[in-house]
Amino acid sequence: MSSTELPGIATSVAPKVSAVRIAEGETLRTVSLPGLTLNVRSRAGTRTGLEPALFVHGLGGSSQNWSALMPLVDDLVDGEALDLPGFGDSPPPDTGDYSVTGHARAVIRHLDASGRGPVHLVGNSLGGAVSTRVAAVRPDLVRTLTLISPALPELRAQRTAWPTALVAVPGVAGMFAKMTKDWTAEQRTRGVMALCYGDPARVSDEGLRNAVDEMERRLQLPYFWDAMTRSARGIVDAYTLGGQHGLWRQAERVLAPTLLVYGGRDQLVSYRMASRAAKTFRGSRLLSLPDAGHVAMMEYPETVATAFRELLNDCSRS
Repeated sequence: MSSTELPGIATSVAPKVSAVRIAEGETLRTVSLPGLTLNVRSRAGTRTGLEPALFVHGLGGSSQNWSALMPLVDDLVDGEALDLPGFGDSPPPDTGDYSVTGHARAVIRHLDASGRGPVHLVGNSLGGAVSTRVAAVRPDLVRTLTLISPALPELRAQRTAWPTALVAVPGVAGMFAKMTKDWTAEQRTRGVMALCYGDPARVSDEGLRNAVDEMERRLQLPYFWDAMTRSARGIVDAYTLGGQHGLWRQAERVLAPTLLVYGGRDQLVSYRMASRAAKTFRGSRLLSLPDAGHVAMMEYPETVATAFRELLNDCSRS
């Protein structure tokens, strides 16, 4: 059995909750693999024959995080965005593995099963760490790599990132859930936006309503906190790995042309890591957005789309 295969065991079934939002031009489908079910959001390219792209969200996010960016590049790529196991509309994996390696394995299995590789792989935060690992261990699956505030190890994390790390501590998530049981979905959503956006005022009224609806939906899921806790713990564990399995060591092994995007107001991934990342990923290019926070593809989708377009155009000419 290869490192990307899992035993053929029964697939988890998600409980019935309200439907996820589908933007105009998007379609949703369910991909069933042994022991794993993934929800995949697609935006077909505007013409046939476009190269495939796969977008991977961060901790607590979902494939909806890419709905602002995908229509801006649908003349360039045939796009898919998946919900990592336990997030969005994907149920937990039967193995209970929420490590960075476990999430990377889910991405690899989807790409192997779909035959879409090599893809233009795009990851944010946790999805950036996952995408780095995929690009390092399976270079045949990755044509280019775009990382937006990737969750790569920091020796001195910002204080604003400490609460997220604390979620990984056993018992803390349960305690927080009890402490905040009376919070409304809007209060929770505004708190997340204050943490993730450089300027939460950039969020439209419609965007806020959609985010609140999604928060209400997620809170109905019985595994919501477990997926958050275990995935946060997976990030912390990945930070402590050394040797060839360390994320920075794997970043050195990435062969795909790489675009790095960092926000100057990011409260979760320090902007100072941009310099190290630019030196580590060979031949990479760096897009610095001084006013952006942690989710530049949602805050400044046009700017990110332009940089992504330049990356792909340069690669097609080389």
